[in-house]
Order: sequence, then structure tokens, then C-alpha cells
Amino acid sequence: MRIDFHASPQPTLGVEWELSLVDRTTRDLVSAASDLHELAGGRLRDPERLHKELLRNTIEVVTGVNTTVAEAVEDLRETLSVVIPAAHELGVDLLGSGSHPFADWSHQQLTEGHRYAELINRTQWWGRQMLIWGVHVHVGMPERDRVMPVLASMLTTYPHLLALSASSPMWAGQDTGYASNRALMFQQLPTAGLPFAFDTWAEFETCIADQTTTGVIDSMADVRWDLRPAPHFGTLEHRVCDGMSDLGELGAITALVHCLVVDLDTRLAAGETLPTMPPWQVQENKWRAARYGLEAIVILDDANRERLVTEDLDDLLERLTPVSRRLGCEAELRTVADIPRRGASYQRQRAVAHESNGDLVAVVDALVDELVGSLER
Repeated sequence: MRIDFHASPQPTLGVEWELSLVDRTTRDLVSAASDLHELAGGRLRDPERLHKELLRNTIEVVTGVNTTVAEAVEDLRETLSVVIPAAHELGVDLLGSGSHPFADWSHQQLTEGHRYAELINRTQWWGRQMLIWGVHVHVGMPERDRVMPVLASMLTTYPHLLALSASSPMWAGQDTGYASNRALMFQQLPTAGLPFAFDTWAEFETCIADQTTTGVIDSMADVRWDLRPAPHFGTLEHRVCDGMSDLGELGAITALVHCLVVDLDTRLAAGETLPTMPPWQVQENKWRAARYGLEAIVILDDANRERLVTEDLDDLLERLTPVSRRLGCEAELRTVADIPRRGASYQRQRAVAHESNGDLVAVVDALVDELVGSLER
């Protein structure tokens, strides 16, 4: 099978931000996506900035093709400045988080469409439980043959990005003990989870051909890996991060992803062999970040050196600073360090629950307020 990769001459950016819809009074999930899509879509400069997703309690806000993080952030801000008032007319607020603190998965409604119906028909109980939301960042890649080596090397920083974005500590009214329950929930789908690592594009094509022949997938859209090529866009798509409640934090993590991809691609083009890790280490690091978040001690290399993820993050940000200057996102990259100081979303949610004697409605209130407040800054 030949898979054409429509390479991007520049390291362009695109962001996809999944948000759930909650009732303004009860704070439970609301299946209002179709109504909101119709109401807000007619008011947007570009209706394609707003998408429906698997469940009718979810919308996805997407950017166009941007050249800088600042452009992507303003793109999202502009769309939400239309979508949020429209949601209010429907009695709905937008919630940015990897999971909803107390919603019942069995009450949720599926979005109409053959592809979604087939997914649920195949995956059954696990598929119906996918009350999870994430953020996806696309970075343009100039050469097809560099995509898979860069993808494999990006897995070395998987735990850093998951720990920073972790925002799904609660599930069905219970604290799971995990920083990101979403990360482990999503990988239960048969084509989701960690990607396979390939040395060449031809090996990737063979994998997709074999999966198509054996009925594992019908198309590339069914490949739901945490990192994957997006051949039609000419990008490497980073899907590690939990949903986010703060536009500034989203900009910071987008900058980190942008810098990481460009740094690795530049080094590879210069003839450097990129660092990689054995699959078992990548899998273990994902679990540690999902479980412990910013307190995770992660494996650094095949020599089994270990380090607190936040300490390693400090060195990573320093190394990437020159890259951020070239990409025009130095300010956004610098604010990545603010997340551990402030507390990641999973930590903030637990703090609100503790201060409100376990009231999870208060957690939703706080997340909704964070999103609105971040748009006004």
C-alpha cells in the first residue's frame, strides 16, 4: 500500500481542542453538540473551526494552518469567543478536562454517523465508556522519510507532556488515584495507545496495509495512536495530552510540542542519530506519568537512568530555548515552567475537591471558570 505524505515545507501548526458540554446548573454532561454546532456554526467566520465528535456531549475546536503558537492561540480564542456565548444561549458551559468528575457513561448519546456506530459496534463496553477529551497538536514535516524517526524519538518525552497536561484524576464520582485516567482508558480501544516504532516509511506502509487487509482498520482514520503521521496534512500529530482548561497552558504545551518536533527534525536532517527508548521503557514511562503526574520518576534512556520528570523538564526547556526563538514562541515555551509551580490541572481539581469537602460540582465550576478566565487574559 502506498501512502502519500503531502509534506509541509514549513513547520506549520494546527491544534484540535476537545471540550465537553455541561449544564450550567447541574454541571452534568449535556448532549447538546448538534444544537451548538448549528447555532455557533452560522456565526463563525469559518464553520470548519467547530466539529462534532463521537459523543453528543462533545465539540472540537480546531485551528487553521498556523505558522506560530501565538497565531494558533488567537485562532482558538476567536472561535471560542463565538462558541461560548452560543452555548450560554442553550444553557450550556464548556468544560476543558481529560474526564468529567462525576458523569455516568451509560447515559451518554452517540453522535449520528456510520463511522461512530461501527466503532461502538466493534468495541462495545470499552467504546461506550470513552468519556474522555484531549488536545491534539499537528506539526508540519518537510520530508516524509524523517517522519517515523522523529515520531520514535518523540516517545522519549511522552511522560513530560502527559504529566504537564494530566487532568483526569476523577471518574464516575471517584478519585482514581491517577493523574491521567484518560491515558489508560483510551488505550483500551484496539487501535489506540502507543504507536509502533518504524525505521522507515515503507515499514509504516506495510503495517497499515496489513491492518487493512486483516480488517483491523478500514482507513488511516481508524489509527488512533498517541502519536501518528497525518499524511493528508503533511504533519506529525501529537495526541498524548489530556484536555485542558486554560488557553495559556494549551499555548505553552503547544510550544513545547512544536519545539520538540522541529528540534528533532533539524538534528536528523543534519545527520544525527536521534535518541530512542526500548518499547518497555516507553510503556512504563506512560504508566508512571498517568499514575503520578508531575511526581513521576521517569526512565531517561536505555542505560536505565531515572529522574524526577520536573527536574528533567527544566533541562529540556533550557535546551529548547534557542529553537523557540527561531519559531517565535520563546514566551510561550517559558510558561511551561509555570505549570508545575501552579499545579497541573489534576492537582488543582483535587485541591478544589478537598476544599469543598468532596463536592465535585465545585470541581466542574472551577474548570469552567478557568477556561473563561484564560480567554480574557
